[in-house]
Amino acid sequence: MQQRRHFIQLSLAAALTGTGLLAYAQPAVTLLNVSYDPTRELYAEYNLAFAKHWKAKTGQDVSFKQSHGGSGKQARSIIDGLDADVATLALAGDTDALVKNGGWLAADWQKRLPHNSSPYTSTIVLVVRKGNPKGIKDWDDLVKPGVSVITPNPKTSGGARWNYLAAWEFAKRKFGGDAKAREFVARLYANVPVLDSGARGSSVTFAQRNQGDVFISWENEAYLLKKEFGDKFEVVAPSISILAEPAVTVVDKNVDKKGTRAVAEEYLKHLYSEDAQDIIGRNFYRPTSAQALAKYAGQFPKLVLFKIDDAFGGWAKADKAHFADGGSFDQIYTRK
Repeated sequence: MQQRRHFIQLSLAAALTGTGLLAYAQPAVTLLNVSYDPTRELYAEYNLAFAKHWKAKTGQDVSFKQSHGGSGKQARSIIDGLDADVATLALAGDTDALVKNGGWLAADWQKRLPHNSSPYTSTIVLVVRKGNPKGIKDWDDLVKPGVSVITPNPKTSGGARWNYLAAWEFAKRKFGGDAKAREFVARLYANVPVLDSGARGSSVTFAQRNQGDVFISWENEAYLLKKEFGDKFEVVAPSISILAEPAVTVVDKNVDKKGTRAVAEEYLKHLYSEDAQDIIGRNFYRPTSAQALAKYAGQFPKLVLFKIDDAFGGWAKADKAHFADGGSFDQIYTRK
């Protein structure tokens, strides 16, 4: 009788395995994605798609917690103990801070995924009010008297750092040299009435609180404003801008402690799939796959884009020169 019961149990187990029911009995898992401000809509859609993908692949349910804010501030939160499974920050420099401050991930993290672990790119554009009453056409219009500029704080916001460097490089090329660029950027920030901590906060200041004549914006945030508010705003493509490459990574210390490495790694790897790249394009980020990029090419303006490595020698040098304590931003910006 005991042998018969054992045989029945084995047969039942085999049948369940064949139908996948044992896989479905796995306990659910939750991932925390610590990201920067304007990715809210992107990851709200992507998380739903990935949950279906993971369920079909493994039978396991996965749910998500999202944390959004200024990229630099988000990096500091992880360093201070926020148990992120993945960090999808605005710039590689913020992610590198996780290596230098506590060894939260391996130093070669950017080599783990294609395109230096950047599954999408973006750039910086200018958003003006309907009819463009101040006649904003390019970066040099932002330093004119009477033009109020909205941009977040580069001490806390990754997007703000892209903004700052794009303006700096424009002035360096147009007026000749870093000294002229420094003078130009100082004049630009003299026209900034308030510095929000993140890009979404600046978007709210401009669009909902009706402050400012021009908003220096992530490209995807600019088109989300257009989508939400219709013709209330216009997007102006400057003559030159920076290629922003937000990077993604697993936070090694946390996933190993929580036992979530497999699902966290798949979560980031799946961002490169064609389904995910389509979601990326729909949310106004620039896909990295040729197929999705071709599909959504019409919604992006043609811009002259430069890379931070070419113009500033990479994030480490740019951060030290411009955004570290005592750097160029601290030197030129005085709060009124």
